[in-house]
Amino acid sequence: MTDRNSDGNLDLNQLRTFLAVHRAGSITAGARLIGLSQPTVTTQLQALEKRLGYRLFDRLPRGVAATDAAVELAARVAGPLDALGGIVGDTAPAQPITQPPVRLAGPAEMLAVQALPVLAPLIAGGVRLNVTAGLSEELLAGLRAGHYDLVVSTVRPRGRAVVAEPLADEEFVLVAAPAIAERIDVARLRAEGPAALTGVPLVSYAADLPILRRYWRHVFGVRLAADAAVVVADLRAVAALVTAGGGISVLPRYLCTARLATGALVALLEPEDPPINTGFLVRRPGATTRPHIDLVHDQLLAVRHEW
Repeated sequence: MTDRNSDGNLDLNQLRTFLAVHRAGSITAGARLIGLSQPTVTTQLQALEKRLGYRLFDRLPRGVAATDAAVELAARVAGPLDALGGIVGDTAPAQPITQPPVRLAGPAEMLAVQALPVLAPLIAGGVRLNVTAGLSEELLAGLRAGHYDLVVSTVRPRGRAVVAEPLADEEFVLVAAPAIAERIDVARLRAEGPAALTGVPLVSYAADLPILRRYWRHVFGVRLAADAAVVVADLRAVAALVTAGGGISVLPRYLCTARLATGALVALLEPEDPPINTGFLVRRPGATTRPHIDLVHDQLLAVRHEW
């Protein structure tokens, strides 16, 4: 097999094979899509990579991840190849493709409380998910490396390697259990700020108290100079501990709405301008050509007004 046709152009069969694997997300599924054996697909991809001089796919435990160069190549050749297929007719057997799981990642709390419940109808329709929880910066690095398909991020990503769409605004609330709230002079808190909280234990999801520090700076206009009494890397655990009277904390409102409604938690302040953080749904440009990735992406964006 040569890397070029006799006229010197790249082999169209290799490009069709590449596009099938890119769309299917795995060599096996791509081979099924175009009616070739897996070894033949692998050979064609290797020949195309040799001719182009760069790697097209990174192998994963399940499937493959397209490199940035492959994403760009797919964007360039998909339209012409699809148009050509429509003219000459597609002789490959039409077989349903088993889509690999959509690799969704994000903060554990946001995934559990907001994202996954709205994806339940897709699961019934055959969509599979492989869900990873973690910190946004680490997950965004994994997205750029091709380890994830979609990331729910609490920070706006930088650079052109990914595309971010606004997903939800998190409003932060300073909360305590009723028994703790009764011991705090709320009038003094409003008038003098955090001095009224001296001696009250702080509960945080990280040692550097990022949410608490942001609240102190935005609402009180001062720098928080204190250590957390408890650090637990799960905001749901923070909410549970504060509800049990273990101290005070700042939580996203979506995570404590039910507790505030029942009185299990009390909002110590309701500022006119509460601190807000925007969450984003992030993907690599041109990488979500698999139908199930698009379904998950579109479903999350369709219900973002409910978050």
